[in-house]
Amino acid sequence: MSPLDLLDLGLVGLRTRPARAALSALGIAIGIATMIVVTGIPASSQAALVTKLSALGTNTLQAMAVPDMDPPAALPESAVEMVRRIGPVTAGSAVANTHAFVRRNDRLDANNAAGLTVLATRLDLLPTINARVRSGSWLTPATERFPAVVLGSVAANRLGVTDLPPGTPAPQVVIADRAFTVVGILATTPLTPDIDRSVLVGWPVAKSELGFDGHPTVLYVQAEEARIEAVRGVLAETISPERPGAVTVTRPSDALAAKRATERSFSVLFLALAGVALVVGGIGVANTMVVSVLERRSEIGLRRALGATRGQIRGQFLTESVVLATAGGLIGTALGLLATAGYASWQDWPVVLPARSAALGVGGAIVIGVLAGVYPCVRAARLTPTQALATV
Repeated sequence: MSPLDLLDLGLVGLRTRPARAALSALGIAIGIATMIVVTGIPASSQAALVTKLSALGTNTLQAMAVPDMDPPAALPESAVEMVRRIGPVTAGSAVANTHAFVRRNDRLDANNAAGLTVLATRLDLLPTINARVRSGSWLTPATERFPAVVLGSVAANRLGVTDLPPGTPAPQVVIADRAFTVVGILATTPLTPDIDRSVLVGWPVAKSELGFDGHPTVLYVQAEEARIEAVRGVLAETISPERPGAVTVTRPSDALAAKRATERSFSVLFLALAGVALVVGGIGVANTMVVSVLERRSEIGLRRALGATRGQIRGQFLTESVVLATAGGLIGTALGLLATAGYASWQDWPVVLPARSAALGVGGAIVIGVLAGVYPCVRAARLTPTQALATV
């Protein structure tokens, strides 16, 4: 028999009993759809959780000079450029304390800084610390050379500059007896609360107007998350090869450990749920095929009496089992993917369609069809024409 003849013969039972075939395929489809859903929805939930954990700085390190050393330690002016040469490092920036005082106007006490720090900053600071501008704009290659400042969220409140409406004159603050124009206000930066309490000026203007010596105070480094510990291990030696002990580096955020634990927990959960769903689907197919053999003993006996071999009988029922399971797998995979996408969109999560689970759904359905059809097809092939026709 050709493969097409075998397929046509295997579809006989499905065509003659469409209701049973539909219900059996539906049972398989529900099992496969359940597998897709119980892997896809947690995967979307995991993606949302991982995104939130990543926002907590799982790939960020900070480096600074150890305080109270003798002689005093200072980070080299080229520290940022040296750090960027480390392979896994993806971004690096720095700020420096100018030790200047900031006032709302020149009528206030020059020594009253309101607990605020004036920091010299590099233009690439915002993406490195995942910060954003709430009002106004960030420093540019032009404004960083002139007396312009960007206020942290807390600094803006303390200085009474809470908004920068377009089309209105920009307010000014006084730093070291020099008026600086406020060009922007930052949103709250949870990763770097020190920035919230700071007044940020350009690196060049800090040197020309505030007596800044060019040595950074704090380095912010982003690196590939999987290699963050390796980067931390060489960061001090890279920044200060002569005195690595004078550099202290923060350890990775606790959120990184939580993120990795979450990924491991979800992986175990996915495997367990997928296994249960496949077993349930396999039992349904096997039950359907066993019943089909029992009900079609007369058909088996008649075909055997007309010369059908045991191999042909096995092929007929095995094909029927595989077709039934494959149809259910395709339908279940489609339903599972649609349900996953719909629920994730409703929850405002990233839509994660598990391609591996979809492939496993279809492939698993075929394997289920083969395994579940082995016993029924062998049992059918063992029936002699006399045994089969005895029930007629």
